[in-house]
Amino acid sequence: MADYARRDFDAHPPFRYADYRSTRLRGPKEDLVSIVQTLSETTGPGPVWSELAEDDADLTTNAGTGGRAIGARTIMTGRVLHEDGSPAAGTVLEIWQANSAGRYLHPSDGYDAPIDPHFIGAGQCRTDARGVYRFTTVRPGPYPWRNHPNAWRPAHIHLSVLGPALATRLVTQVYFPDDPLQAIDPIFLSVPEHARSRLVARYDHDVTREMWALGYRFDIVLRGPRSTPGEAAP
Repeated sequence: MADYARRDFDAHPPFRYADYRSTRLRGPKEDLVSIVQTLSETTGPGPVWSELAEDDADLTTNAGTGGRAIGARTIMTGRVLHEDGSPAAGTVLEIWQANSAGRYLHPSDGYDAPIDPHFIGAGQCRTDARGVYRFTTVRPGPYPWRNHPNAWRPAHIHLSVLGPALATRLVTQVYFPDDPLQAIDPIFLSVPEHARSRLVARYDHDVTREMWALGYRFDIVLRGPRSTPGEAAP
């Protein structure tokens, strides 16, 4: 596990990526400056969730409507690992995503696709002693966006790993295997080629539940040469 200790700075996308147009405004124009982190940045306050219910991790039912979300049920699970390969136990994760039609439950989403009244598109969970997390959701649909002509985002789930301090948060996106839209998606392509596979979940038949849901596995490495890339812009 010694090779986990090396950090792969070249695995993360640049803050400014020309083909991903919004990074031209959001990404810093000057070189980043290293600062000495203070005690508040390295020790707290950390995640604000002190209690999480088991139902929070089931996006097919956590809307509280009494119904179940529409779409292909999907189990997403994996482990969160430190740079040396040890588990990050007790770590809070959150996910958010579009529904199975490719629409977010957000007032600014103007895509002409149906809203699922039984799907809020967000959930949280905490890793166990082995660093394992598990969500039940529906597979998100692709959706159009205005980055370039006829632009469509591939199916993806936004994922955030919340560490013990303000400065320890990883925000990334999880993609599904064999999606043809990945080859033309500038957000996915902003990640250096050698690290893109780290953002793609793999199908796992052992996770799949018969007559219920397909299962996928997505492991998250916080640092080291196998670290999971973050998003392209802050």
